[in-house]
Amino acid sequence: MNEISATDARERFSEIISRASFGGERLVVVRNGTKLVAVIPYEDLELLEQLEEQADARAIDEARAEQGKSPPITHAQLKARLKQKQP
Repeated sequence: MNEISATDARERFSEIISRASFGGERLVVVRNGTKLVAVIPYEDLELLEQLEEQADARAIDEARAEQGKSPPITHAQLKARLKQKQP
């Protein structure tokens, strides 16, 4: 992934957009040595969002499976457990 300074990105914004959208290039905008943001093709963003949704769905499935392994607790039991964990 190529890096570009924030100053250069501001001055060459149109070029940066074209490089990402038409060239498929991923660029990281850097200020004072700190990576701030990435400019990526929209297709890459869609893929990242799909991967996040899949990870969320797996986490939900795992939580549901785990929930079925132990009996549910009452509100009073939860409050008591949380109270015990307080310093």
